[in-house]
Amino acid sequence: MVIATPSAVHAEQSIQALERGVAVFCQKPLGRTAHEVRRVVEAARRSDVLLGVDFSYRYAEGLRRLRAHHQSGALGHVHAVNLVFHNAYGPDKPWFYDVSLAGGGCVMDLGIHLVDLALWVLDFPAVRRVSSQRFAQGRPLRGREEGVEDYAAALLELEGGTAVQLACSWKLSAGCDAVIEASFYGTEGGVSFRNVNGSFYDFTADAFRGTGRERLADPPDGWGGRAAVDWATRLARGERFTPENEQLIQVAETLDRLYA
Repeated sequence: MVIATPSAVHAEQSIQALERGVAVFCQKPLGRTAHEVRRVVEAARRSDVLLGVDFSYRYAEGLRRLRAHHQSGALGHVHAVNLVFHNAYGPDKPWFYDVSLAGGGCVMDLGIHLVDLALWVLDFPAVRRVSSQRFAQGRPLRGREEGVEDYAAALLELEGGTAVQLACSWKLSAGCDAVIEASFYGTEGGVSFRNVNGSFYDFTADAFRGTGRERLADPPDGWGGRAAVDWATRLARGERFTPENEQLIQVAETLDRLYA
């Protein structure tokens, strides 16, 4: 079953399907809170059923090569990560602006990708500390109940001391449709993933060492549907629940702390 309904019902619809033995591929977020996500993962575990979530950027060729470059040891110890997702215009569906339905604003829509990518590239280290600021039309927000944010910035400290800075927004005047970047810097080198000319779909990836640069990936790259194709392929192979689904809980717990 593919679930692409408003965020408020993702968790309950997923649980109902999983408890009936139906495999689920859900649009992000899987739940509005870590509690909701944990319930879904537990339902998948109990039923031993395949569960997938559309973290689509994991399947972009540039990010996969970036991650492989890090895993090769070429970066040394990664101590700094910078991630940005700015959108010149917010969602066109009204429910995105209702916190009870969406669970949050640009963090739940865009920042969730940034948190997932930081943890995924670094093999899901523990998150030690989280600090954040959120705004709605320039007004600071405290807690989810004050409304959905259209700008947020956060600093995460990971196990090992890695500093992760992230920023996301709707309706930011940046001179283009979107600014999407993910950069990782270590003691031996760096890597960066960036969108091209404000595109939501075209990306480059580069590796750095000192002043040198190596291109890792160029557009075009038809990455958009690969997460769903991967889930369908695994389903056809008869795959069932995987412990990797625990990573979904860690992402959701980090978002909870960002909204605290």
